[in-house]
Amino acid sequence: MAKPEKTAAVAEIAEEFRGATAAVLTEYRGLTVSQLTELRRTLGEGARYAVVKNTLTKIAAEQAGVTGIDDLFVGPTAVAFVTGDPVEAAKGLRDFARANPALVVKGGVVEGKAMTADEIRKLADLESREVLLAKLAGAMKGSLAGAVGLFAAPLSQVARLAEALREQRASQPGAEAPAAEAPAAEAAEAPAE
Repeated sequence: MAKPEKTAAVAEIAEEFRGATAAVLTEYRGLTVSQLTELRRTLGEGARYAVVKNTLTKIAAEQAGVTGIDDLFVGPTAVAFVTGDPVEAAKGLRDFARANPALVVKGGVVEGKAMTADEIRKLADLESREVLLAKLAGAMKGSLAGAVGLFAAPLSQVARLAEALREQRASQPGAEAPAAEAPAAEAAEAPAE
């Protein structure tokens, strides 16, 4: 490659690193072109899978401020630049690697933090962001419903106690009218002046 072409390629890769929430480095040795096309389809719209040159990508990563992945640039390398949910991309890579053992995840960077291949696999085992948010919302809703029940319980107990006392007085033979009703009855019986 001529110098201007290399400079443009480095700038393009550096921009990919800057715009990505995650970048997962893989070794693709032994995969066919059709398998790589299938992998790109599997990753979806939130990720771009590109075969790269190690030296240019290493320089681009340095320019983008990505650290901790220099030792991963060995052998044929391809990078999945993830702009969507990193968990979904990690799951896609994991599932594809299960069906195609020639794909080897080397490691990567997620939100600026270097990660090993094992950490990428653990990331793939997480549930998606939407599922985790739904579980959090459900837990919060359950907590709020419990709090409402807790605060409402004393009020309903007082109401039930007052009703039970009223029924008990009403059921007793010769029971007097409750104190609140007595002055009103006396006022009604008093002669008008």
